[in-house]
Amino acid sequence: MDKNQQFVITINRELGSGGHTVGRKLAERLQVKYYDKPLVEGVTEKFGLSLEEIERLKAQEKESWWDTLKGKPTTAAMFETERKILQGLAEEGSCVIAGRSAFLIFREWKNHLHVFIQASRAKRIERLQKKGMTMAAAMDTIDEVDAGRETYLQKYSDKSRYDTRHYDLVIMMDELTEDDAADIIMEFIDRTTKNHQ
Repeated sequence: MDKNQQFVITINRELGSGGHTVGRKLAERLQVKYYDKPLVEGVTEKFGLSLEEIERLKAQEKESWWDTLKGKPTTAAMFETERKILQGLAEEGSCVIAGRSAFLIFREWKNHLHVFIQASRAKRIERLQKKGMTMAAAMDTIDEVDAGRETYLQKYSDKSRYDTRHYDLVIMMDELTEDDAADIIMEFIDRTTKNHQ
């Protein structure tokens, strides 16, 4: 990736890994926009659904013919809406995008960097507990979100979000702070930018 040209950085992350914060810190350092919630809000507004309803729909393995007849949005329609919103944001200027299957959507983008942020299950649970969840709730939430995100991605590709070949950089957060991870990504960006000069 060349930071001197318009770019897109995608941050795919496991729930409870700190990846959301890493993405925000990275965008601040690069002085570019950071997108996560605005994208979800755009989909929510289009379909008149809550964030919880969107996540539940995306996690369904099969579309219900009854819901289609009743005019409920399909995950295919949501994916297409997300894709259009993401590409529109990226065309406006350099940015960091968290989640939303962005690494898949931007795999052919000319100037990109795809990062995966992960952590051990124990660290993820610990992080969610610090946010007020019980251990049982944290474990259930991690299992539900992991399964839902993987199911959603596999509806549109034969790819797994855990396949590291989809990423330029994979960071394990167990021994790192969010600032450490942002430092590592910035160093990687600086090195790859030099390769383009």
